[in-house]
Amino acid sequence: MCDTLVSLAPSTTRGATLFAKNSDRERNEAQGLELSPARSGPAGAPLRLTYITIPDVARTHACLLSRPFWMWGAEMGANDRGVVIGNEALHARVPAQRRRALTGMDLVRLGLERGGTAREALEVIVGLLEAHGQGGDCGHLGRFYYHNGFIVADPAEAYVLETVGRDWVWRQVEDRRALSNAYSIADDYDALSPGLARAGRYDVAASLIDEARDSVSFGRGRCARGQALLDRAAPALAPATMRAILRDHGDAPDWSPAHTRDRTICMHASCGPRRSQSVASMVSELRPDRAVHWVTGTSAPCVSLFKPFVFGAATPPFGPSPTDRADTASLWWRHEALHRAALPDFTAALAAIAPERDALEAEFQAQIDASPAGEALDAAIAACWAEAEAAEARWRRTLAPSIREPARHRASWARLNHVAGFTV
Repeated sequence: MCDTLVSLAPSTTRGATLFAKNSDRERNEAQGLELSPARSGPAGAPLRLTYITIPDVARTHACLLSRPFWMWGAEMGANDRGVVIGNEALHARVPAQRRRALTGMDLVRLGLERGGTAREALEVIVGLLEAHGQGGDCGHLGRFYYHNGFIVADPAEAYVLETVGRDWVWRQVEDRRALSNAYSIADDYDALSPGLARAGRYDVAASLIDEARDSVSFGRGRCARGQALLDRAAPALAPATMRAILRDHGDAPDWSPAHTRDRTICMHASCGPRRSQSVASMVSELRPDRAVHWVTGTSAPCVSLFKPFVFGAATPPFGPSPTDRADTASLWWRHEALHRAALPDFTAALAAIAPERDALEAEFQAQIDASPAGEALDAAIAACWAEAEAAEARWRRTLAPSIREPARHRASWARLNHVAGFTV
């Protein structure tokens, strides 16, 4: 389960396109940040993806990827041309293919590597989908098969693309748009594949969506919530607004990770079927002259800090790629020391962290805004990452021991902690 958001420049207070995504996956399914350099070589050379091999292209773009540790592809990312992409699991009445093919995450990375604009990346994804199909298990410990939807954006434009098998439908974004785990393009599409075409216009989403799966994922509900929050803030949307939406837990006054009534944009795992949680997050501010990507590289954006990345500047200390085994050498697992220690009384922990979290991110924003390209920007990025690391370590030390959440919730986490070799 995931949520992706985009707003074009006219709806933003700083005059730049904004993109945001939470990647929701299983709670030990660590997601690392990495910089994939541009490559060149003979066109047609074999390129091994998560499950299949396809012909490579002669040249690719450098990419920032937020990648589940066991996949070739990425849940979200950006390239050095200012293109950003995030994907969503979609559940159709037509069962998703179990035979291994392209995954949605493969298509995100391939679109970023091969697309110099949002429109080019869209066409890359459509072409590869038609040629190779999509399919295969996309779960970590549990099996998970699905179709895929995408938001693809650059500084000038954005698109929503929704797929089923090798078929597709897309619509260009007019101002701002949310996408979750549900088909959303009705009869207002701009283009669709021959396999979905009919004699006249029709509601594509209504014809495809699996109502039973949507009632579990709450995809339409989360999409409506994300859209409402975008619309409420426009035309004053800013990076801080997008971060706040990614941290949204809804309006329930007694919300906690154990007491979530419906899945929320900031997703938290618990006992029962709620295995997924937000394991990585990203907000991008896209201008033709400079794109700044704010990334967590960690789970639970509500208790994480978004840190800056800029192509052409010094690469931040992403550290070694994580796995599903606890490892304090990795950024993702170091943060889990804070996140999982906060779970027994999460409401109190979040209330203690949030004021400094927001103040630090405002400070980070000011530092990056004031830093021209070159040594000043390199120093500002390094300072932000160092301050974030220090703050999270300090928050972990100051958390008071407490047990407020129900025993079943605690037990579900204890089991997964044991599987990962993690000690709170």
